[in-house]
Amino acid sequence: MSSTDAPTAVVVDDSYFMRTVIADILESGGISVVERARDGAEAVRAVVEHDPDVVTMDVEMPGVGGIAAVTQIMETHPTPILMLSAHTDENAAVTFEAIERGAVDFFTKPGGEVSIGMGRFEQQLVEKVRAVAGSSVAPRRRVEDRSEVGAPVDELEANPTLLVGASTGGPHAVEQLLSALPLSADFRVVVVQHMPAGFTGRFAERLDAASAYSVREAGDGSRIGGGEGLVAPGGSHLIVAGYRDGRIRFELSAAAPVHGVRPAIDLTMESAAAVIDDPLVAVVLTGMGSDGAAGVGHVKAAGGLTVAQDEASSAVFGMPRRAIETGCVDAVVPVSDIPRAVVDGIRREATA
Repeated sequence: MSSTDAPTAVVVDDSYFMRTVIADILESGGISVVERARDGAEAVRAVVEHDPDVVTMDVEMPGVGGIAAVTQIMETHPTPILMLSAHTDENAAVTFEAIERGAVDFFTKPGGEVSIGMGRFEQQLVEKVRAVAGSSVAPRRRVEDRSEVGAPVDELEANPTLLVGASTGGPHAVEQLLSALPLSADFRVVVVQHMPAGFTGRFAERLDAASAYSVREAGDGSRIGGGEGLVAPGGSHLIVAGYRDGRIRFELSAAAPVHGVRPAIDLTMESAAAVIDDPLVAVVLTGMGSDGAAGVGHVKAAGGLTVAQDEASSAVFGMPRRAIETGCVDAVVPVSDIPRAVVDGIRREATA
């Protein structure tokens, strides 16, 4: 799909009403809906027949459901897929499973149910579908055993903090990064992923299981030390409020969204740069928009290391591109190389 072509989409939902609503929203936004499928089996056939730029996939459907459909599509005709999920714990679990199977990202339905309330999310839905339509689709690797991840490195003398920001396509990239981050490096890890409330807790659980680090969702007043990580909760900005004896203290803020999102990566990075006086690393991963660009500037000005994911490994090269354009990014590397780039960068600074 070129930048001037209208993206083509297959809309998949077992509800006739919802198929109509989604298709109308997309077509009003300049996206051509080539077929509306009632279940996963119809979705697989439609993808093979039409070769669309993107698929919007309902999570829960009778017969061949969303997970099975994603699996079949990625095995037979890899295509960017956006999951449509309700605000429930069960749907959060299934949604992350779909991302693990190859879906690029997800969009939450309003009110926890398919409803006419989706109308107020028209702009966000169109923007998300367009971003996913232009994304790259790559095979996914799952870390099955934590003993296989985080290969040891020589212990660092510093007390490093790693700030990770991501948006569209980010859940898998963040998991890939943390799964390979060596525990012996003893980072304090902070993850800001654009994600609604109700999903960030489940995301933190997945990161905890996939990595050697102890990861949890942040709360107001949360503290972390080396070997621990926090995920910013959906709906709140995560602010670094204090740093003492190698431990970071955080506050949650209900301030207005920044770049249309809350949590915003920029605010976390800015506050960290102002408070933390030990080695600091800012990483901007895949996503649409410009969140993180100002943040890397603050980290760089404070003497920290800044890294951006490269275009080839990014599902959406929006945020990394904007960060790179600031001239404040020290390294641009594939997501698989970021753990080593981060550790080596901290080691070089410690011996300089």
